[in-house]
Amino acid sequence: MLGTVIGAISGFYRGFIDSALMRFTDVVIIIPILVLAAVLALTFGGNAFTIGVLLGALAWTGLARLVRAEFLALREREFVDAARVAGASDARIIFKHILPNAVGVIVVNSTLLMSAAIIIEVSLSFLGFGIRTPDISLGQLINEYQGAFSTRPWLFWWPGIFIVVIALCINFVGDGLRDAFDPRQKRVPNFDGPMQELRTWWQNRKAGRGTADSTAASETPSRT
Repeated sequence: MLGTVIGAISGFYRGFIDSALMRFTDVVIIIPILVLAAVLALTFGGNAFTIGVLLGALAWTGLARLVRAEFLALREREFVDAARVAGASDARIIFKHILPNAVGVIVVNSTLLMSAAIIIEVSLSFLGFGIRTPDISLGQLINEYQGAFSTRPWLFWWPGIFIVVIALCINFVGDGLRDAFDPRQKRVPNFDGPMQELRTWWQNRKAGRGTADSTAASETPSRT
């Protein structure tokens, strides 16, 4: 949500607002999320709420840049000029006209961020800085059972397999939502019906007949 709003405002207004928001985004990008999350988890306690708020506050920068680039391209389209001529406000143009056309980029990148957040949380729990007992995390399970890899490998492998499956499922859901809600992914249906098929068949038939006649003429020997 934060990345979408910042990217939309930056790409739509450009100028000083764009420069200020993108410099703020650059500052947030250079913060090492894994190190900061480990320090804050040790300070405030390793629980799911703290880690979730931290990841949500720091992981939006890539989405903001992508949304900004999409808005910079869409704001020059004809439907935006038509909305301005009709008297639409900037907020209505952003959220009613431009944002629905950028939903594909937002949905796909959001699912990628969710997968990355899962991997970061698993890494923190594996290192001992994330979720702790009595709460359960897949990274914590891998850390506890890594010593049993030689004797009981299923205790080590199954949490890792579940991590990969969860990340892949989230990405597949994102692709499906993009295809469902992105207006640019929808094809305009063909209403010509049988007449168009008949015309296409007749044109192909004439083209085939002309090719056959030219082939027969070239194979006929010339008489002297």
